[in-house]
Amino acid sequence: MPSAAAPAPPALPQPARDVLEEFRRAYGAEARLWIRAGGELRAVGAAGDCPPATGAAVEVPGTPYLVEVAGCADGSARFLAGTLARVLRHDDEIRSFSREMAERYEEINLLYSISEILGSIISLEQAAGTILSEVASILGARRAALWVHDDETRRLTLAAVEGGEGQREPIAVDDPCSLTALVYREGRAVILAPGEVFHREGCGYDDEHLPQRGSFLSVPVSYTPPEGETRAVGVINLTGRAAGGFSAGDMKLLSAIASQIGAAVENNRLIEESLRQERMVREMELAHDLQLKLLPPLEQFAGYCEVAARCVPAESVGGDFYHLFRLPGGKLGVLIGDVSSHGFGAALIMALTMSAVAIHASEGDAPTEVLRRTHRALIDELETTEMYLTLFYGVIDPAEGTITYANAGHPHAWRIGADGTPERLGVTDPPFGIVDRDTYGEATVPWEAGRDLLFLFTDGLSDALEAGESAGARMLVDQVVAHRGEAVDRIIQGLFDSTPEAATVPADDRTAVLVRI
Repeated sequence: MPSAAAPAPPALPQPARDVLEEFRRAYGAEARLWIRAGGELRAVGAAGDCPPATGAAVEVPGTPYLVEVAGCADGSARFLAGTLARVLRHDDEIRSFSREMAERYEEINLLYSISEILGSIISLEQAAGTILSEVASILGARRAALWVHDDETRRLTLAAVEGGEGQREPIAVDDPCSLTALVYREGRAVILAPGEVFHREGCGYDDEHLPQRGSFLSVPVSYTPPEGETRAVGVINLTGRAAGGFSAGDMKLLSAIASQIGAAVENNRLIEESLRQERMVREMELAHDLQLKLLPPLEQFAGYCEVAARCVPAESVGGDFYHLFRLPGGKLGVLIGDVSSHGFGAALIMALTMSAVAIHASEGDAPTEVLRRTHRALIDELETTEMYLTLFYGVIDPAEGTITYANAGHPHAWRIGADGTPERLGVTDPPFGIVDRDTYGEATVPWEAGRDLLFLFTDGLSDALEAGESAGARMLVDQVVAHRGEAVDRIIQGLFDSTPEAATVPADDRTAVLVRI
């Protein structure tokens, strides 16, 4: 007999109870059901605790039960046993199907929940954290981690983690000792059973797994673009499910979740790239506006001289520049420069040059001294950036009828005489950044006040004519000669209008200055 301290036998399923009751009603005989437990026979489904005599009970096929029918032949007991076997088997199948349906419903509900999370949360880190929490709860994992590939560093970085201790430092995708890196490289899922470890010659344990942590499940996170091949963008790891470990069904569910996260990872990357480009555009526009503000406002020279100038950078910022200075005695200082490149590096040299020239020119220094001091201020930066700079600075003295200038390698400086004769104001020194020197030369030529023109431009303007550097420069000079009697701003406008339409977005910075005083 079963001991008093033994646990109660499992409850008999209701369909089997119904069969016993129907049998009693139909045949007027009492049936008792017994179960083998721990080497003993224990009564279930009917009163009484006295085990049946040997041979009085019939086994229910495929179950631990025996059935005894009081006062009836063994044939009745065998019939009842067969009926109970079918009923119990059918009940077990229904229960198994119900459990499977419940699990599938839970999985479908999880996938639907993840879709809602990804659709309502913009931040990948926040969305991934919420998803990992749900996944860890449903699959019974102690720790869930999402690793995302960084294209610049070629490393897997931890985008989100839920629970537990584990690897947090970035993982190199070519690391032979990392199971996470292996899953990413090969694009296939891996399951480790409780106590099993990933180990290779010369390597320690995997970054997400130690023996005491139980089982391990890792699946790649992939993205398939509308056009193109599927590519891995990360990895999801689950660790710490000790009871039974992860199953193939768990792997299939996690792979479905990973495919949803893959699209979210790619969308997040595209959003970040778009925001980065927008910030860059705004910064470039701001830099463009700031650089143009460094150029002198021409309105301040109204009534002092006639001057027109235009500077069009090839990019948002460039390396062309000009400046004008009202000097004592009715003199006018005119500067033009061209850095060997364009973009931010050239813009930096341009700003430094304008600042240095402004300091020394405003003090009334001679052109040769202005260039010497400016070169000393720029030499370190020019050597660091490996750029060079052409620079022309001239001082027009209408009262004396002269223009004195120093020309550091700038080829496009001309005096257009009142009779239309062009005179090149030749180079007196090499460009800045070519030769380190401490002395600069200068030259003086006649100037007819109110009639002569000083015409300065950079090679970006002449190159835009697509006629070759020398021919393009000559075309510009001829155009100024032909229109020398017109207002200087109309002449400058005509020069820029004469360049081909394709040069509206120039390959190089374009600058021109025209002065009559």
